[in-house]
Amino acid sequence: MQENMYIAPLPPQLSDSNEKVVQASGQMKRVYQVWQGNNIFFLGGTFIFGPDAKSMILTILLIVIPVVLFAAFVSQRLVNEFQHHLGNLIVGIAVVFTIYVIFLLLLTSSRDPGIIPRNKRPPELEDDDVSNLSWAGSHGGLSSVPPFKDVIVNGYIIRVKYCHTCMLYRPPRCSHCSICNNCVDRFDHHCPWVGQCIGKRNYRCFYMFVSSATILCLYVLVFCCVNLKRIIDIYECNLLEALLKSPVSGILILYTFVVVWFVGGLTGFHTYLICSNQTTYENFRYRYDGKINPYSHGCGRNVKEILFSRIPKSKNDFRAKVEEDVYLFPSLSFGRAISQDTAKTSFDLEMGGKCHELASEELEDAQSQINSVVVLERCATQPLHTSLGSFKET
Repeated sequence: MQENMYIAPLPPQLSDSNEKVVQASGQMKRVYQVWQGNNIFFLGGTFIFGPDAKSMILTILLIVIPVVLFAAFVSQRLVNEFQHHLGNLIVGIAVVFTIYVIFLLLLTSSRDPGIIPRNKRPPELEDDDVSNLSWAGSHGGLSSVPPFKDVIVNGYIIRVKYCHTCMLYRPPRCSHCSICNNCVDRFDHHCPWVGQCIGKRNYRCFYMFVSSATILCLYVLVFCCVNLKRIIDIYECNLLEALLKSPVSGILILYTFVVVWFVGGLTGFHTYLICSNQTTYENFRYRYDGKINPYSHGCGRNVKEILFSRIPKSKNDFRAKVEEDVYLFPSLSFGRAISQDTAKTSFDLEMGGKCHELASEELEDAQSQINSVVVLERCATQPLHTSLGSFKET
């Protein structure tokens, strides 16, 4: 009589490239070395920048060059015209304040904006915590994690979305940046001028940078006008002749006048957001004007919370040691191969979507044998332009 024996199923056969990934498991590396986001790290993970950090060089040049021209060509006349070293003080203030603005720019760009760490596997489901909405497919190969769940904020029910890239329910006011490929707490926007996301941990520095840049522009603008006025009084000439004697003053007046409308307008807009406790993303997408803002506590408390409260500690230790496979192939038993190359599709249930086939043949080969489908969400950071995408079960 032949005994019935249970034979364990063979592990899924992987393609060559995926096999190499699994073979690399067990190797200890720093978090920044296996980081799945698109960030750039410096000094062994001490500083974290966005993928477009090079654009910050242009921002620095736009700040430094006008001040250099001011100090080299305009300040000489101011030093001679003002007594008691007042002219030297005018130039010194411009230089020192420029250094301060650059420092704020670097501090904004090099700081963790509030990245929410990714989970190694999907969260455990609890019937009391998740909404009735579900996207479980009829074929059984799809993740049964509901796309939303409800949380209570200041007595109001807030619906938060599940992020398939980070495998977590985003905290209230958190959004996934498609440029940096991270979920960011209190996401405001991704700023190309600083090359970094603006979130909970660097919003204060960003606001100080923008407002300080506005003051610097006004400072240079005013003293260039003072210089032209001095020329007119000394030489008893008209404005055109004064501009011919000091053309750099005219160029700087025109430049700072244009720039101050941009940075000044930005400062005014963010001042309004701070007083009403909104983010740029919320203002453009939800428009709380005339509606109840569950995060607002009144102008005074809003300003205190955003500008004078303690900046929370980063939730990421980029220099900590982890196993490489945790980040490169974190959840094979769940049938999810999470890597940077597969983060090419998204599904936004709030806006709707359409089906696309996953492009990678190797991924399709691996998933066909373990009966699973990968759905990775990348939510657009630009207001009113939500990224759409979806999936097709192989």
